[in-house]
Amino acid sequence: MSTWNPWRGCIKCSDSCRFCYIHKGDAKRKIDTSQIIQTKQFDYPIRKKKNGDYYCPSGLVYVCFSSDFLIEQADIWRQDCWKMIKERQDCTFLFLTKRIDRFMECIPEDWKDGYDNVVVGCSVEHQRNVDYKLSVFKELPIKHKCIICQPLLEDVNLEKYLDNIELVIVGGESDKNARLFDYEWALHIRSQCIQHNVRFEFRQCGTYTKKDGKIYYIPVNQLSRQAKKANINTMRIKKE
Repeated sequence: MSTWNPWRGCIKCSDSCRFCYIHKGDAKRKIDTSQIIQTKQFDYPIRKKKNGDYYCPSGLVYVCFSSDFLIEQADIWRQDCWKMIKERQDCTFLFLTKRIDRFMECIPEDWKDGYDNVVVGCSVEHQRNVDYKLSVFKELPIKHKCIICQPLLEDVNLEKYLDNIELVIVGGESDKNARLFDYEWALHIRSQCIQHNVRFEFRQCGTYTKKDGKIYYIPVNQLSRQAKKANINTMRIKKE
């Protein structure tokens, strides 16, 4: 997987942003995260070597790891990004957003029912945002959709919104002040995904994880490892 950050910086817009790792890392380096700045990597997908090959290899490209692809401050640059995405049909571009309600304002004129090589992930953390954001998400013309429940802050019901979803990712919050993550929440979402034939992935535990009535402190470098040990990921069953 490649990473493409055409701009950097972000502005907190959701309850899940409280302990954002981007803001924490920038604070340590005395960088103002609220300044949205175009990066030197802006044209990375179409940049070529002397032999004519692309620097960005074919395959999955994770977009805006340190920002939000739909953030308002990047409106002036996004159309150029869509042109690069359209040029690189050998790549699949994945972006996650907390601003899904801006989607229709941000797409290119030729979007129609979506680009084949774009996957959009809608981020939700509690039932209020599940009902608001996913009710918007389910109506959008996007060919490949996933739901990101990370950090998940409470038990949620996704069942009304799982049609045409390819993947649901669940994870807890990672921070010394992190809010509690209950393992039962992951199991509940997993059961919903199985019922609706949606692939499920338990990405990471929370720093403070409750399981079988006990609360465990898990170091950051063990969060993904412990989730993997749970062995509860599921695959989507392909229909004939």
